[in-house]
Order: sequence, then structure tokens, then C-alpha cells
Amino acid sequence: MTRWGWAGAGALAGAVIALGVCAPAAWLARWVGEATGQRLLLADARGSVWRGSAVPVLTGGPDSHDASRLPDRLHWTLGFEGAGLALHARQACCLNGTVVLRLRPGLGRWRFELVGVPPPASGRAWVARWPASWLVGLGTPWNTVRPSGLMEFSSPGLVLEGVQGRLRFTGDAALALDGMASRLSSLDPLGSYRLSLHGDAAQGDAATLRLDTLRGPLRLEGSGDWVGSRLRFSGLASADAGSGPALLGLLSIIGRREGAASVFSIG
Repeated sequence: MTRWGWAGAGALAGAVIALGVCAPAAWLARWVGEATGQRLLLADARGSVWRGSAVPVLTGGPDSHDASRLPDRLHWTLGFEGAGLALHARQACCLNGTVVLRLRPGLGRWRFELVGVPPPASGRAWVARWPASWLVGLGTPWNTVRPSGLMEFSSPGLVLEGVQGRLRFTGDAALALDGMASRLSSLDPLGSYRLSLHGDAAQGDAATLRLDTLRGPLRLEGSGDWVGSRLRFSGLASADAGSGPALLGLLSIIGRREGAASVFSIG
């Protein structure tokens, strides 16, 4: 190769490296939108793929007129760590300090790890908190139910692996729904609930899910499992004695009526 050829190859390599280093945050925002069917958007993305910020927005998908955003910008840094990537995220409104996510690709498999927050002696340590009203942006049925309250995600650590198209969980996570209410009912609050997940890949692919009512007139109970890439869950919604009339409309939307209760399922 002539010296001009080497110079051209060097310039091209430099341009590719520079493009990778300076890749705009909008590229990451576009990938997140495509991966979620346009239901999670990173709006007003600024900076680069490696160090940037954006406003998380939930929508009902392509051509949807529903959208809701969180009040603060999400800030992130992305870099190489060992054989994979590490994402460090911060958001004043909704994340507990810096949340760390690790992704390690492999041949026919990948590994996604949430570095959890160990619970203090005084109680559980939360990872993220979101207003339940954020869900309205997803469209039907959330724009009809119009929930309010607080959603709190906690985990001491969770690993999700993809092995030949099958998902495997290891660890524990919980989503607490505190002080939930809806415009479909005059009762406020309707109750507080906890959805928990437990997985142990060493014991098999199945991860278990459980929904419990902590308090409130609207009772929600359910259980299920996540096997491979299939989620199966079934539950029952009912009202405390004396609360049935105020919860009639909401129970009809939650699931199929069976007497005074409603049955709902996924998968």
C-alpha cells in the first residue's frame, strides 16, 4: 500500500473511532424507542451515547396521542467494564443515588445485571420511585383508570440472562404500589400492594411472581411464573365488605366478573 493509501486508511479509521466516541445521544434514544415499540421515549436527548441526558416519556406507541413525562432529566454515563458495558444513571426525582446496570454479551447468550441497593437495618432500600400517574401515558386502559399514588422498585440485586432465547432470573425484586387511587372510584386510597419476583437460575428457568395486598378496601391477590420468555399470571380482585358499590366500575375493568370478584390473567 502506498503512503497515500496508508494515510487514507488511517483517516478512515480515525473517523470511525471519532464517530463512535462522539455518537450523539439521539442514537441511543432512537434505539430505546424502537426496542420498546415507541412506548418508552428518551425525549430531548442531549450529549452523546456515552455521556448524555434525556427526559423519560411513556406513550401508547406509534401514532398515540397519549404521553406523560417525568419531571427531571435522566443523566447517564456508559462505558466498558471488563468484557461488557456498565451504565450509571442518575435522576433527581426518581432514582436513589446512582443506579448501576451491567450488560455482558456472549456467544448465544447475554447477561444483564442490576447492582442492587442492600437494605438497611431500618427497612428496605429503594432503587427507583415513580408517580403512578406516569402510566397514563401508555394509553388504554391507564388513561381510563388514571391511577395516582407512588410506585417504588427495590432489589438487593437482580440478574437477567438470555440463553438461546430463554430468559433466566437470579435474585429478588419488588414493586410496591403505595396509596393507589383511581378516578373510577370515590375511595381514596384504594390500597397499597406489593408485586414480588424471585428467581434462581441454578434451580431452573422458572421465576415466581406474587401479588399481595398490604392494606385497603380493594383487595388484589395473584401469583404466576416466568418460564423462558413466557409470562403466566392469574389473580383475583375483590372489595372489602361495604366497599363493593364504590368499586363496581373499577372491578369491571380489572377483569372478568365472577360474582362479587373479578378474575384477571396474563399469558
